[in-house]
Amino acid sequence: MNGRTRDIVVTIVYFGEKHCISTYESEYRNLMQLITDKLFVESFGDCKGMCRCGTCLVEVCGLQGDAATMEKNEAAIIRKLGAGNDNTRLACQLLIDENLGHATIGIKDQ
Repeated sequence: MNGRTRDIVVTIVYFGEKHCISTYESEYRNLMQLITDKLFVESFGDCKGMCRCGTCLVEVCGLQGDAATMEKNEAAIIRKLGAGNDNTRLACQLLIDENLGHATIGIKDQ
């Protein structure tokens, strides 16, 4: 493991194709950065993780622990966009940690 924490595996579905991405805590600040770096999704995360634009909408299944709880600001942005259901989240607000491990993330159409 080269001195790093345990690997975290996240499955991301983008245009119907599954991508299993292995990362570790602190490699990326949040899920938005991981998706931008690994999948090169155009116009994803335009506000660079400030929880303002809503361009990093994802649908998440399998979140655990603290990751399953949405902060007020995130909930307000999702409501404003009218894009919400119980699984809709902003990738910029999901930290890369063990709570995200084994989750399935679907990138929503913009």
